[in-house]
Amino acid sequence: MKIAVLDWDTVSNCGDIPTDKLEELGEIKICRLTAPEDTAANIGDADIVLCNKVLITREVMDKCPSLRYIGLFATGYNNVDIACAAEKGIVVCNAGSYSTNAVAQQTFAYILDHFSRIRDYDNAVKDGMWERSPVFSCFPIPTAELAGKTLSIVGYGSIGRAVARIADAFGMNIVVSTRTKPENCPYEVTDVLTAAEKADIITFHCPLTEQTAGIVNAELLGRMKSSAILVNTSRGGVVNENDLADALNSERIAGAYLDVLAVEPMSPDTPLKTAKNCVITPHTSWAPKETRERLIGIVCDNIRAWLKGAPTNKVN
Repeated sequence: MKIAVLDWDTVSNCGDIPTDKLEELGEIKICRLTAPEDTAANIGDADIVLCNKVLITREVMDKCPSLRYIGLFATGYNNVDIACAAEKGIVVCNAGSYSTNAVAQQTFAYILDHFSRIRDYDNAVKDGMWERSPVFSCFPIPTAELAGKTLSIVGYGSIGRAVARIADAFGMNIVVSTRTKPENCPYEVTDVLTAAEKADIITFHCPLTEQTAGIVNAELLGRMKSSAILVNTSRGGVVNENDLADALNSERIAGAYLDVLAVEPMSPDTPLKTAKNCVITPHTSWAPKETRERLIGIVCDNIRAWLKGAPTNKVN
């Protein structure tokens, strides 16, 4: 069994994730990264291709007649022509739910950053503020408790539910907006604009679809409280970046924390780069080592299940 891995550097950080689990499954060809024009050549006569973000188009599949299985180092699969794969009998499997804990954790890292102001106080202390203070406790930078704040969660899959559980522990009020009403949901479920109106924090955990593309726009932002913040760890395309930058620069909302952008790596032209009160991390919420190790385990288990004739996490 020949396996081609097209973008290993998107999974392994300087070799911190070994390839031994993959090597148990067949003859492995590891490509650190793959340019679009090299995709078909790097797959060659492999039976299996594994990738994260490399585009697997109809043209690529036409040039790789040995290909029988596409495995994704990701939950999303919009980089694969799913319809073409189905026509050709090529099974496509993703890796769902591997990053739930990590993304929920980073979501609250953003929220706590905003309300506890740890970075701001650290900088102020190092600038001598505390040394000059006439009293033992120096607190000129406003902070706030999370208890009693309203967290609106857009998307109620595994990550959205994990975020809700953490919010529960902080004593927050939780509002959910999701495409289909979940069964036995203990929280208020409403439409996205009402969720935005109610929110002290609105956080996005939805897939990028025709319905969610650009859902963070001038209308939604205009419904938010001026004291509210927005968090996006889902997909960059969920946000209209010009509208969000305008809302931040005009102080229409209090801040935004973004782990994803419409173009990745980040384009120097994004208006969010210089927007007020906008914190951007480079798509890191999924990337703790334990999370990536779990991801590789799921990818390998998917291949084993397919080899046994019972594929798991099949998307086509």
